[in-house]
Amino acid sequence: MDSKNNKEVAIQVSHVSKSFKLPLEKASSLKQAIFNAISGKKGYEEHQVLRDISFTINKGDFIGIVGRNGSGKSTLLKLMAQIYYPEKGDITVNGVLVPFIELGVGFSPELTGHDNVYLNGALMGFSTKEIDAMYDDIVDFAELGEFMEQKIKNYSSGMLVRLAFSMAIRAQSDILLLDEILAVGDEAFQRKCYAYFAKLRREKKTVILVTHSMDSVQRFCNRAILIHDGDLKIDGSPLEVAQAYQELNNQRLDLADLESQFSGASDESGRNHELEEANRQRRENVDIAVSHSISADKLIFDIDLMPKRTLEDAVLTFVINSEVGEIVFRVASDDKNVNQPIDFTEGHDSHVHLEVDNIFPNGIFSVQVAVKKADRSDNYLMANNVLLFEVHAPVDVSQNWKPPFQFAVTPKKD
Repeated sequence: MDSKNNKEVAIQVSHVSKSFKLPLEKASSLKQAIFNAISGKKGYEEHQVLRDISFTINKGDFIGIVGRNGSGKSTLLKLMAQIYYPEKGDITVNGVLVPFIELGVGFSPELTGHDNVYLNGALMGFSTKEIDAMYDDIVDFAELGEFMEQKIKNYSSGMLVRLAFSMAIRAQSDILLLDEILAVGDEAFQRKCYAYFAKLRREKKTVILVTHSMDSVQRFCNRAILIHDGDLKIDGSPLEVAQAYQELNNQRLDLADLESQFSGASDESGRNHELEEANRQRRENVDIAVSHSISADKLIFDIDLMPKRTLEDAVLTFVINSEVGEIVFRVASDDKNVNQPIDFTEGHDSHVHLEVDNIFPNGIFSVQVAVKKADRSDNYLMANNVLLFEVHAPVDVSQNWKPPFQFAVTPKKD
């Protein structure tokens, strides 16, 4: 148990390094082979994939691991799954771990989808009776009813992954490792994955998600890690990591800037709580800070807007999304029932106070704040998932609801 924050540790990664030996061109003759042996020339090149990686994952964390292709993130996942073993360092796992890596590897191409469900179910430790009970749910989730009697060698890659994923989520585990599951799914299947991720988060499962999707990281994760060229560069909030990853991809930041920008007062896990508590991002046009409180009657949001330059014809938009990404509440400062202009002059800070009646259903919700041109032709600021909050409603509520609200703009107080 972590005595500092009184949380149980699910995975401890301590000073882990991993390299692979890449074979070079073979000697073309016996003479060349003897010469290479005498001269000490190796027949391989050593490629360092990960260098001195350390972090802690607590039980109940939903962690995103991101990085460019070849950065080492998938290797890190396989080390945690004990598919690979580190050359240096240690990885300790507390609990039953199920990796969703390279889904469908255990399927037999000459068997039908139906037979593969029973074969894989047996390998996962389920009895025939248990598989019988879950079979219809597996098929319905995978949307493969008419194809289950066909051999899976005739399946498309998307069909295969849908079936494999539908099987994998039946496994009983404490910790889940997910590697780019959404990459081959269509939009309908991705929505099912999102709903499943939301369920995992509600159940406080420990999840490690390797992905290139910053939307998924910000939507589901409470923390994220950026790996670049084998090094752990940032361990912090999803907002920090998503922004750094996007800027790194856009080549707007070099690595020195990246490390200095996100360094600061951090605890042992590497998380910068000063940045997290302020809910800030580095921005070119405007800084924001968002706070909130929840009661049985009201959701209260306070937004500080600090323009870095004068913005012409700018408006504020505020959106609340459900855990599967659906917009459930939206308001803009130029709406007819609001119509409260905000002065986005450089040096003129503003404060927005928004009260929304709490008639929300049970669930986890995220907040998006944006500053746009009045004609919506340009975004001055687009801050996704600046807040996550959970509602515990006494009764379920229809999704066709429009909560009353009050919207007020005042000068920001120091």
